[in-house]
Amino acid sequence: MGAGSWGTTFTKLLSDAGGEVVLWGRRPEIVQAVNERHENPDYLPDVTLPEAVRATLDPAEALRGADFVALAVPAQTLRHNLAAWVPLLPPDAVLVSLMKGVELGTARRMSEVIREVADVPEDRVALFSGPNLAREIATGEPGAAVAGCADETVAQRLQAATMTPYFRVYTSTDVVGCELGGAVKNIVALCVGMAAGLGFGASTQAVLMTRGLAEIARLGAALGADEHTFAGLAGMGDLVGTCMSPLSRNRTFGVNLGRGMTLDEVVAVTRQTAEGVKSSEPVLELARKHNVEMPITEAVTAVLHHGMPIKEAAISLISRSPKPERYGV
Repeated sequence: MGAGSWGTTFTKLLSDAGGEVVLWGRRPEIVQAVNERHENPDYLPDVTLPEAVRATLDPAEALRGADFVALAVPAQTLRHNLAAWVPLLPPDAVLVSLMKGVELGTARRMSEVIREVADVPEDRVALFSGPNLAREIATGEPGAAVAGCADETVAQRLQAATMTPYFRVYTSTDVVGCELGGAVKNIVALCVGMAAGLGFGASTQAVLMTRGLAEIARLGAALGADEHTFAGLAGMGDLVGTCMSPLSRNRTFGVNLGRGMTLDEVVAVTRQTAEGVKSSEPVLELARKHNVEMPITEAVTAVLHHGMPIKEAAISLISRSPKPERYGV
């Protein structure tokens, strides 16, 4: 449900794994291109989709008889979209979150929004997360991800539905950890991008990634996540991929800010959603609610939403008073 770059890529992945897949899109020209030319030229130009994949503008047609419903809309639109689809959902379908964000206004994770809006138990909500840059996966480059659900059996079903010769899937029951890893790494990638845009090199960027991972782990621990999750694909793996790749929307957004563009200018040239921009405020809200220090998240939020100059934010990060911490963190 959602014909952007990741929704289209996930559709291809499911089809390559042997599934029967229908892609719902809101734009007629994309639906027509998928059905007639087996491509999504706006989001994945030069990528050929399987002929078995079909697309539709009708959500009822897309959802009819589905075993899995993969939700691939921007995080801040999930509640509105899902509310419209609830009457159409098959009674036993597993709802799979492909989104990596935290909801503005409620500070809820995506699985929490899904459970609330669809009124389903936790064993009907799953997620799919990892270092998955859409174009690379769509072209068949070797990759991996985590299929997560509180019910291990459901996670294994999703794993089986997405494994291909070029793509390996692991399972996890730590939904909280997987979701936080996916959401907060976008904020860290914005900061890493800003540093790169300012001209800072690999050492600075490595510092930000490492300290960003520490922030993710601290918040995760406060919310009951398994800290081991953050050393895996849904944590460190996703963080490194998003912070380092020029294909990363959040890193690229940050780079443009670091090079001197205004927030409005960057938004105007960014064709796809950089989830970390809007998630930074609710993530910071979660951190403050649970008394968790997240200085990188604070700095990014100050730059994006409170007009703090990037260089001033960088100085504030470096000049913070040191505190004793465990070796390796």
